[in-house]
Amino acid sequence: PRKEPQPLVIPRSAAEEQRLRLERLMRNPEKTVPIPEKLNEWAPRPPPEFVRDVMGSSAGAGSGEFHVYRHLRRREYQRQDFMDAMAEKQRLDEEFQKKLERNKMIAEEQTAKRRRKRQKLKEKKLQAKKNKLEQKKQEKEPDQSQERVSSEDDEEDSKEEEEKEDDAEEPSFVMGR
Repeated sequence: PRKEPQPLVIPRSAAEEQRLRLERLMRNPEKTVPIPEKLNEWAPRPPPEFVRDVMGSSAGAGSGEFHVYRHLRRREYQRQDFMDAMAEKQRLDEEFQKKLERNKMIAEEQTAKRRRKRQKLKEKKLQAKKNKLEQKKQEKEPDQSQERVSSEDDEEDSKEEEEKEDDAEEPSFVMGR
C-alpha cells in the first residue's frame, strides 16, 4: 500500500490555494480536521511587583541605561493604552445594551398600543352585532303570529349576515406609514 507522490502544484491565487486545501482534506474524509482554537486577546504584561534597578538621575548613568529606560517607558505606555482601549470597549458595550433595552421597550409599548386598538375594534364589532340582534328581536315581538313561520328564515338570514360581517374585517395593517 504505497501512496503515489502528489504532483507539486503552486497556487496562483488565494482561491486556488483554498481549493487545493479542500481537495487535500477531502482525500480522506474519515480523518479528523484540526479546527484552530480562538486565540486569546493580547494583554500586556502586568507591571512588576518590585522594581530592583531603580534608575536615578545621577550623572554617572551609563550609555546603556537610556535604552533600558526607553523600553520600560514604551511598555508602560502600551499598558496604559490597552487599559484605555478596554475601558472604551466596555463603555460602548454598555451603551449598546442600553440602546437595545430602550428599543425593546419602545417596541413593546407599540405592540401593547396596537393590541388595545385591536381589542377596542373587536369589542365595538361585538356590541354592534348585539345591538342588531336586539333590534331584530324587538321587530319580531309585535308579529307573534308570523314568528313561527319565518323563524327558520330569520335564523338563516342572521347566520348569513354574521358571515358577511366577518368578511368585512378591518385590515390588520395600513400601507404607506
